[in-house]
Amino acid sequence: MGLLAALIWTGAIPLPANAQAVPAVRPHAPDLPPAVLKALRQAQVPPSALSVLVMPLPEPSPSGHPALVASARLSHLPQTAANPASVMKLFTTYAGLSLLGSEHVWHNRVYADGPVRDGVLQGNLVVRGSGDPKLVLERLQDLMTQTMAAGVREVRGDIVLDRSVFDVRERSEPFDDEPLRPYNVTPDGLLLNFKAVVYKFTPDAASKLVQVRFEPPLAGLNAPTQLPASSAPCNDWRSQLKADFTQPLQVRFAGSYPERCGEREWPVAFPEPEQYAPRVIQSMWLAAGGRLSGQVRYGSRPASARLLLDALSLPLSEVIKDINKFSNNVMAQQLFLTLSSELGAPGRFEASRLRLLQWWRNAFPGQEEPVLDNGSGLSRTERSTAASLTALLQAAHASPHAQAFVNSLSQAGIDGTTARLKERHPQSPVIGNAWLKTGSLRDVVSVAGYVKGQSGQRYTLVAIVNHPNASQARPALDQLLEWTVRDQNNTARLSTATRPSTTGQRQ
Repeated sequence: MGLLAALIWTGAIPLPANAQAVPAVRPHAPDLPPAVLKALRQAQVPPSALSVLVMPLPEPSPSGHPALVASARLSHLPQTAANPASVMKLFTTYAGLSLLGSEHVWHNRVYADGPVRDGVLQGNLVVRGSGDPKLVLERLQDLMTQTMAAGVREVRGDIVLDRSVFDVRERSEPFDDEPLRPYNVTPDGLLLNFKAVVYKFTPDAASKLVQVRFEPPLAGLNAPTQLPASSAPCNDWRSQLKADFTQPLQVRFAGSYPERCGEREWPVAFPEPEQYAPRVIQSMWLAAGGRLSGQVRYGSRPASARLLLDALSLPLSEVIKDINKFSNNVMAQQLFLTLSSELGAPGRFEASRLRLLQWWRNAFPGQEEPVLDNGSGLSRTERSTAASLTALLQAAHASPHAQAFVNSLSQAGIDGTTARLKERHPQSPVIGNAWLKTGSLRDVVSVAGYVKGQSGQRYTLVAIVNHPNASQARPALDQLLEWTVRDQNNTARLSTATRPSTTGQRQ
């Protein structure tokens, strides 16, 4: 996040404990801004498929206490429950900050089940996962180095992987029939590098060949090291590779790679997810200079095992940046499951749903409850209203965790999922003046977050489209964001005409 954003969002305004972030509003159904309506018509999406609520953020009163905002700037079907796709991550991340704290860390522990003499462990080495959402390649390498520094360089037994902190099963069917897309990775008590293999393609103009590398190393995995380069346009370059992943350990690329693409990466979910962690650990342990007489397998930590190493994760304030800014689904689910695993029992989706809803009822009495599934938005059943998401955004801005929460959002046109806004609208006043979470599914497009108007007023904005043509309605949300930023010319005109409706229902 840049200096401008830091200056804007430093020092959130606290609300009284019993204050409602979104107060009762007067029933009225205003027209949507003309540019938004035009974009909806062009997308062949009716206004009834859109829920919107734009609310000013409260400012301090002369007494030093915040003044609650009595009316919305724009409201359209704010109480209609809709699928907000990845915007659901706002519930998971703010609940995580509230219940666990921004400095919460996960403890990845290594145990020795046997005596260690002269660097040799006579027994099993146990790696117990904690549900760490970001145990990626670099941190895995550090874990290996620290284990050897703790005195173990040879294991005369097995390496046992304990992932019992969560009780989840691999997804039986991939979401949207895309089994190799990384968003389909199932959460895991010992989630390593998102269970993905990243293939890297580097063209060499002199040889007309393309170098192929992959990481992390997986025991037994073979893939071509070179491909022919082509002069084809860099359009759908992945399909031009003619990749074959049907044999997970024998990857083939029967096509070519367009030289015009330059260097590219292709992350692919490993087709046999249960075998991913054992193969990665085996390869990395041996590559680090370790020796192993047994195998790498799943199991549980024996009570007799003694702690060798306690490796801490990144703090939650850093983890949620990947969850919200880059919309990482499996990381969101890891955090969601942690809400229940932190209570002592294995983390389960049902238990986490119950804990988050209990938190919601206590923190937002009277507000419509979200419908939860896995906490990531990668779901056909999750639901929220624009009013409930607005309540969350207003409360988060007034909380002790405001800075961490806002820092986790994509700054419009700068980074994360909204970075391409600058490509679509290079002169848009929204660039740099909105901090947003976006969402999209086959029939959903959504956006929620904070916007700074040209007048200096700050707003919360929530907009959700549920419709078969939702993907075509993205320009309507771009127009809504721009309308919200350009508040100097339209605030006065709309000040008496935009009392939000609490009764409008989608037709």
